[in-house]
Amino acid sequence: MRKNIFLYLFVFAALIALFLLMKGNKTAKTSTEKIEALENEIATLKDSTEKLQFRLMDMQYFSLENNDDALAYYDHLNLENPTRYIEDKLLETNEAKGDNPLVPYAGMESDFKINKIKVLNHKWLLADFSDGKYWGDLVIKYELKDNLSVDFTLMDHLLYTRSNN
Repeated sequence: MRKNIFLYLFVFAALIALFLLMKGNKTAKTSTEKIEALENEIATLKDSTEKLQFRLMDMQYFSLENNDDALAYYDHLNLENPTRYIEDKLLETNEAKGDNPLVPYAGMESDFKINKIKVLNHKWLLADFSDGKYWGDLVIKYELKDNLSVDFTLMDHLLYTRSNN
């Protein structure tokens, strides 16, 4: 009888060990598949990040901040951030009552105001304007003087037409 108990215990222990071995193999396989999937996702995300960095560099090509030759024109002014200064001066033109004086259109829904600005170099900038419903773009020539005043001259403009969708 004692022999049978040991035999049953041995068979029971062997079955438990077999069960644990099979479960461990399945868990290891699942974990390996998850790790491989995550590694593939990481590689894809790194590639996407690299592509976005290249795209960002392309987008910043025409930018005063990244143009040392253009920034050299403002070295004597000791401005910490010439781009921000020029943008602020242009946004100050929005403070006038009514339409912005640089926008050659009369506002239809409300007054046309400048929203976004892209300073291209030491002479030109692009600006977006809107009245809340209608919008357009401006090409502006500017001159930052030694007394830190800025003269803006409208070079070209575009008002987008609305489609009846």
